[in-house]
Amino acid sequence: MPAYKTGKKTAQYSLDFKLKAVEWSYETHRTVKSVAEALDIHPFMLSKWRKAYRGGEFGMVKSLKNKVKPDKAKDELSALKRRITELEEENDILKKWQRFQAEQRRKPTDS
Repeated sequence: MPAYKTGKKTAQYSLDFKLKAVEWSYETHRTVKSVAEALDIHPFMLSKWRKAYRGGEFGMVKSLKNKVKPDKAKDELSALKRRITELEEENDILKKWQRFQAEQRRKPTDS
């Protein structure tokens, strides 16, 4: 029995296109579904590319590790901002204490 051709042509995507799609999908504010819709590809295809990327089939596994660092940098930045806020509050308290001490020294004693 002969194989029938449906007339559908499977799209071929360049390695560069796949890499950019995968890297775009790893950005923190993006989802696989939204990237796939934007690129007009099926989300399953993008998921397969991501798996191949993680497996090193695209030869670019190291750049995935670099994508994780911005999250750590954001966490560190948030922690530093919290620490600055704490130190500013502490500084305000110490200033108030200094003013209180100065006022106590200026008051005449009753003795």
